Amino acid sequence: QVQLVESGGGLVQPGGSLKLSCAASGIIFSIYVIGWYRQAPGKQRELVATITSGNITNYADSAKGRFTISRDNAKNTVYLQMNSLKPEDTAVYYCNAELTSRRTGNVFKYWGQGTQVTVSS
Repeated sequence: QVQLVESGGGLVQPGGSLKLSCAASGIIFSIYVIGWYRQAPGKQRELVATITSGNITNYADSAKGRFTISRDNAKNTVYLQMNSLKPEDTAVYYCNAELTSRRTGNVFKYWGQGTQVTVSS
């Protein structure tokens, strides 16, 4: 059974920082591309950042320079360090694990339950 469990969300003032964690179980974590996505009320879910098995990172323009994604394969955990938070960063943040089989082309995709981040004074 695959589980992705996010933690670390909460209420923070503008300009503050939060560090989200996503702990995975039931998968060979190290070979998956892990991503953080977010969904604000009334909006579609959007990509925040991804990190590959080789630690190549990719960020949405809104996250560049403020957010850092990292992974610890020994702990089956991925992190999202968020600095200089803005009210528009308010959303539910979801962890995603994705793997495309080179042999079959099948895509394996899993989601966590999400953690709320609220940026407000």
